[in-house]
Amino acid sequence: MTARYSDLELEAMLTDLESDLVERKESLAGDAPNRIREAVCAFANDLPDHRRPGVVFVGADDAGRPTGLHVTDRLLLQLADVKTDGNIVPPPTLTVEKRILAGAPVAVVLVQPSDTPPVRLRGRTWNTIPNRRDSGGAPAKSRPRHRIAPSCGSRSTAPEATFIGPSIGRSAAAVGIR
Repeated sequence: MTARYSDLELEAMLTDLESDLVERKESLAGDAPNRIREAVCAFANDLPDHRRPGVVFVGADDAGRPTGLHVTDRLLLQLADVKTDGNIVPPPTLTVEKRILAGAPVAVVLVQPSDTPPVRLRGRTWNTIPNRRDSGGAPAKSRPRHRIAPSCGSRSTAPEATFIGPSIGRSAAAVGIR
């Protein structure tokens, strides 16, 4: 079953800090398409075991304000192609839609956790990692709570084992243990 968020839930996620379930991009300019693929891969892997969809907002700035991006059918198709362009294997389960949030159109990509992790982008797994910067940089309220980073090594070389802990019954490869 595919989980879906209401407009109120999406608006709350949009205006809150980025987290291991939320990523924002102002547009598809520059390296944004690759960063979106990394986020899709990380959300599909669901290493924190949220068992809820991750959300990529396209057309919102880092503070969660809509940028006024023109959300066209072409933009939505470009985002949907992330699933089928062959860069992410196995293909993630995702939906792409235009939603009106905070009074403006925003492209919303909902990424369901994979039933068969690990999900890889060009052969590498990606996961969300808590941001551990305690000083310097932006004030804590505006600093993202996570970052998306590649996992070390290849999961295919990880020995198969059962991880006993918060994710009881999931294999070591599925929870990222090397």
